[in-house]
Amino acid sequence: MTQPIRVLIAKAGLDGHDRGAKIIARALRDGGIEVIYTGLHQTPQMIVDAAIQEDVQAVGLSILSGAHMTLFKAVIDLLAERNATDIVVFGGGIIPDEDRDELSRIGVAQVFTPGTSTEEVVAWVKGNLSTTPVV
Repeated sequence: MTQPIRVLIAKAGLDGHDRGAKIIARALRDGGIEVIYTGLHQTPQMIVDAAIQEDVQAVGLSILSGAHMTLFKAVIDLLAERNATDIVVFGGGIIPDEDRDELSRIGVAQVFTPGTSTEEVVAWVKGNLSTTPVV
């Protein structure tokens, strides 16, 4: 017997557009993945606190505000400070191609941009995270 993959979906900063995050959360749930959705206007600290408290395997950030370089880095740095580097960080939103290499370099595992299908996101999560045995 195994526990399902657990993912936290978060909207960081002042970005108030959460339709995409909700669509991804629903697709992941429909795909058998356990999802915690934080809601709007979360700080990086709030996101990391929730990820650790909820014992998730990944954090998916939805960022449409243009603050992706700052917010992804802040979450990754805070996870490192809390010795939680085993939590995978991925995300999506309006992210220019020229920023993707830098995001990868700082530790963002995957970036999804507009036009990515929900099936692609679910397949990536299932292919890159694993279920854990129930003890």
